[in-house]
Amino acid sequence: MQVIKYPQKQDWQQILTRPAIDMDELEEVVNQIYKEIKCDGDKALLKYTWFYDRIKIDELEVSREEIDASTQLISEDLKQAMAVAAKNIELFHASQFPESKIIETTTGVSCWRKATAIEKVGLYIPGGSAPLFSTVLMLGVPAKLAGCKEVILCTPPGKDGEIDPAILYASKLVGIDRVFRVGGIQAIGAMAFGTESIPNVFKIFGPGNQFVTAAKQRVNKVGVAIDMPAGPSEVLVLADKIAEPSFVAADLLSQAEHGADSQVILLTWDKDLVDKVVAEVEVQLSALSRRNVAELALKNSKIILVESMEEALEMSNEYGPEHLIVSVENEEEVVSHIQNAGSVFLGNYTPESAGDYASGTNHTLPTNGYAKAYSGVNLESFMKSISFQKISEKGLLELGPVIETMAKAEQLDAHCNAVSVRLKKIKSE
Repeated sequence: MQVIKYPQKQDWQQILTRPAIDMDELEEVVNQIYKEIKCDGDKALLKYTWFYDRIKIDELEVSREEIDASTQLISEDLKQAMAVAAKNIELFHASQFPESKIIETTTGVSCWRKATAIEKVGLYIPGGSAPLFSTVLMLGVPAKLAGCKEVILCTPPGKDGEIDPAILYASKLVGIDRVFRVGGIQAIGAMAFGTESIPNVFKIFGPGNQFVTAAKQRVNKVGVAIDMPAGPSEVLVLADKIAEPSFVAADLLSQAEHGADSQVILLTWDKDLVDKVVAEVEVQLSALSRRNVAELALKNSKIILVESMEEALEMSNEYGPEHLIVSVENEEEVVSHIQNAGSVFLGNYTPESAGDYASGTNHTLPTNGYAKAYSGVNLESFMKSISFQKISEKGLLELGPVIETMAKAEQLDAHCNAVSVRLKKIKSE
């Protein structure tokens, strides 16, 4: 990790730059694959699964028998752990149902909103070297809780053409309707446009690498909603003298092992903490099974020593991290100044891993600075709101002249007349 001491503010933008992704070049690839999916359907999905992953598959859909068999292929400990995590996720998300209130804005004018589930949603679950069954819980639980009628899941197969049994068991646990063995750009395209085997959906959820991110952003341009433009994972740790160096190092490495394009940052105003964390990172890194991946991520990562807590907070808000860990003496003061973050973890005993798996909060979060404008996935992500209004005769008599005046000022005579004919009718009775 690069250690940067007391940077000048004019250098912050360069220092906080994420690993670059050439979206223009990726979009050309995405457009070509989408063109083929629209023309060739399943044939294109099989072609690109072989082209990118060198995996030959015969059936895109995972059978119910395969899903049911997953129950016998994972340990009882893992089943129990998933059950606890799913319960916590459900409890937290169930508290997020929006309240519908009827508001009388003017006498006789009532307005309200009704939240309804998005009927068809698609979940993308990263697979490959680290099949993320936890994401099945994070997306599947709120999707079913919200009442989505059709929930499908796409995930890349392993080298044997099969789906990791933990992903299949998690799908069964939360009640996913259909599971397909396809990943990458082609999976996003299939859910967006539909093929012979895979139905199209109205909104696509799930994290992924730069290819999946580019694919989601492209379908968003053609009318298919996405959860957010999430990309490679990241964490920023705010720490001072009360932080435990071994904990800080562990949190940094827990994100670094996600992928070579991940980024981890430590921001501190305690100069003694820097060397301690550097040493701990080296010790813990040597024991990781995904050491090679973490080492590549650490090349994009930084330890930044600043003058004060205030400066660290300003820099953190400028970065807008996906995950923000706060291990500081003045916790309440720091929390009151946090403006931009996907999810926040407070205190020495709140590892980011808790949010990834089982505390109940959602781990599908905005990255790449999008936390400045986006929230993480929540129950309402799987819902949409419809506004309603009802106006009585008395209400239109009171509000009608206001509408007529505004419509005339915008030179929209038909808008004005839609009110005028009604007022004329009321007054004639």
